[in-house]
Amino acid sequence: MSTVKDRVDKWFKPYAALWLTMIIGGVLVLAMALLGAEVYSDVVDEEGLARLDIPALDYSQSLRNPETDAFVTGFTNIGGGVGMPILASILTAWLTFLSRSWRPIILVGGAAAVSTTATTLGKRLVGRERPDHSEAVPPFESTPSFPSGHTLNTTVVIGVLLYIMCLQFRMLWARITAITAGVIFIIAMGLSRVFLGHHWLTDVMAGWLLGLAWVGMVILAHRLFHLTRRRENAGPAPTFEHPVVRDVVAEAMHHDRPADRSSGGGANNGG
Repeated sequence: MSTVKDRVDKWFKPYAALWLTMIIGGVLVLAMALLGAEVYSDVVDEEGLARLDIPALDYSQSLRNPETDAFVTGFTNIGGGVGMPILASILTAWLTFLSRSWRPIILVGGAAAVSTTATTLGKRLVGRERPDHSEAVPPFESTPSFPSGHTLNTTVVIGVLLYIMCLQFRMLWARITAITAGVIFIIAMGLSRVFLGHHWLTDVMAGWLLGLAWVGMVILAHRLFHLTRRRENAGPAPTFEHPVVRDVVAEAMHHDRPADRSSGGGANNGG
């Protein structure tokens, strides 16, 4: 029984602040999605569509041609239910290998779970119809339109990955390159949904805002995690080799004590 308790202490306690903050933040983001669904029907009426969404869709239609449609369709599939998990898994595995810690898996996995839930709740509560198929590029989608799941999930996953990359790489040029590429990818993914006529512009804007809010909460949770560890003098975050650094140090000191005593005794005998 004590062995199980020791293992729980080693793996749960160091991440308690991280999990607690992410859970609270996740509840807040889901509440934002619910609130957005409630306010949506009062704010975005036919007049709102005429002012923003319809002009954006009309402009997108004027830019379309077979070659561009095919390219944008291929690109937007990267942010879909198959492409984004594959991309996220590859980048997360790479960062996990480089950092030799569970941090990327915990942060990306937890963040993606909440963003997916927020997308599902928002779509079910709002039930907004997508642009008509006559104004869209096939293949068509039948799920509700608000918010854009491609946009929300891409913003969250790429945003959290960018944060981890900035922690992993110290060189300024590497950080700037990663952030620039990530921001362009997030913006392009959202606009691709409007270009193809799969979403209204306000769906995409909601995805960006909800995604950025959740990324901010994930980053706050991680910073609080490190702040808590510093206050407890617990040392660096756990890694594969050393689940809890302070336990490893204590064990090393325990093994070093007999050697110190034997060497001390030899010195006294020689004196």
